[in-house]
Amino acid sequence: MCTAATYKTKDFYFGRTLDYEFSYGEEIVISPRNFPVSFRHMGEMKHHYALIGMAHLAGGTPLFYDAINEKGLGMAGLNFVGNADYKEFTPGKDNVAPYEFIPWILGQCASVKEARLLLDKISLVNTPFSDQLPLAQLHWMIADKEEAITVESVKEGLKVYDNPAGVMTNNPPFDQQMHNLSNFMNLSPKSPENRFSSKLPLSCYSRGMGALGLPGDLSSQSRFVRVAFVKMNSVSGDSEWESVSQFFHILGSVDQQKGCCDVGDEKYEYTIYTSCCNASKGIYYYTTYDNHQINGVDMHRENLDSETLFRYPLILGEQIHIQN
Repeated sequence: MCTAATYKTKDFYFGRTLDYEFSYGEEIVISPRNFPVSFRHMGEMKHHYALIGMAHLAGGTPLFYDAINEKGLGMAGLNFVGNADYKEFTPGKDNVAPYEFIPWILGQCASVKEARLLLDKISLVNTPFSDQLPLAQLHWMIADKEEAITVESVKEGLKVYDNPAGVMTNNPPFDQQMHNLSNFMNLSPKSPENRFSSKLPLSCYSRGMGALGLPGDLSSQSRFVRVAFVKMNSVSGDSEWESVSQFFHILGSVDQQKGCCDVGDEKYEYTIYTSCCNASKGIYYYTTYDNHQINGVDMHRENLDSETLFRYPLILGEQIHIQN
């Protein structure tokens, strides 16, 4: 299970948490403009926009979990188990496998507006990467500084939803998630007034009571409500360090701790990493479960006209600064 969000101050930020019971050995990968990308049904893309993101490398192919490109467009794939439905090869369509979807969009599109045009022609097909890496059941958020959309391939076809909240989690489908927010429209960051009864002398006994009823559990629907509330009411300065810090606090509201989500066989779902991308500047920041220090990789410090991937293993160990 995972959570994705957008945030905008002076720059545009995009990121997510990856919540799962084990890691695939993901790392930060920069795919420069001339790194050839081979698609199972769509040939080879020899030249494309440069992108940076979190990926698992399989046989030299980066399988991106989330990424941004040099134009400021971001995209993330999150679990959508039980609802994702991929199609057979369809003549006349751009047949793209789910593991290729992020480079297909980010390699060619500079904006959500351009991505919408590609989505009109796409069929997400049921082609796995390999026998060892079967199809993942996913849906995606695509966002730039102007707008965000959610893309879901379901039995009825490819659904593209406007995403005014700029957040996404997992099940249920996105339209139901947005509808569910109406149940919490009375929540507020301000102290509540007594609307229960004018005949009773009710008063606030604590700060923060305007958010009474905000879900605190780890289910995907509750995380959607919680991160939407935190993000939509979030306030920070617009400097880089203030913006990045605030973004990590936003996603920190849905952080998962080991032991709280038991998935059986003595395994627990937890937040493996949290990312925050400055999509305006091409910088990928991250923390991991055991390393709370914010680390960053700047794509523009590498040769983006290269034909070779740039790889950065995650710094996993806790970095503790002793002051005395």
